[in-house]
Amino acid sequence: YTDVNSCTNTCTFTITVNPLPVMSCPTDFAVCVSAPSFALTGSSPAGGTYSGPGVSGGNFDAALAGVGAHTITYSYTDVNSCTNTCTFTITVNALPVVDAGTYGPVCVDAADITLVGSPSGGTWSGSGVTGDQFDPNAGTQTVTYTYTDGNGCTNSDVATITVNPLPTVDAGNYGPVCVDAADITLVGSPSGGTWSGTGVTGDQFDPNAGTQTVTY
Repeated sequence: YTDVNSCTNTCTFTITVNPLPVMSCPTDFAVCVSAPSFALTGSSPAGGTYSGPGVSGGNFDAALAGVGAHTITYSYTDVNSCTNTCTFTITVNALPVVDAGTYGPVCVDAADITLVGSPSGGTWSGSGVTGDQFDPNAGTQTVTYTYTDGNGCTNSDVATITVNPLPTVDAGNYGPVCVDAADITLVGSPSGGTWSGTGVTGDQFDPNAGTQTVTY
């Protein structure tokens, strides 16, 4: 400074410029939308805060963030009150669409049912299931088809197979009769079935056929 007498003097002071903290974030990664909430880690220096879609209290909730690619920001402030950030991406993958198919109803004595789920390549589970075969003898069951896609995301679908019991059938009792007796009217229950056997025509049995086993 120079005054009115042309006398000059000076003073000095220092301004220290601090660098921003050096930041490091984790590499980008992917999770399934069904993944449980998890703590975000792998950033440095430690002690900072995370922000972004699906982030709360340092945890990431994939279902809350939703399917898609999400940018997560890590912020850190050092002892000099200098703040820096880094970012990384978490991709949330959707679950595969799985269909267990539709089956039945079938009777308890039916042949094994071949189960067909989509997409192909999944696995079946449930009572009466062996591989992709269901045994109706196991009764009415819910079977589950589980599939894991190329992203490692797993989903499942269920199908209920109704297995009906066989009807209770009674062929009745007849005879004994003489070989020259009139035709015997066969009466089975429940009504509406069919008769078969040697000597049988419709619901009539001809004793002339001899001793026979008839089937209703």
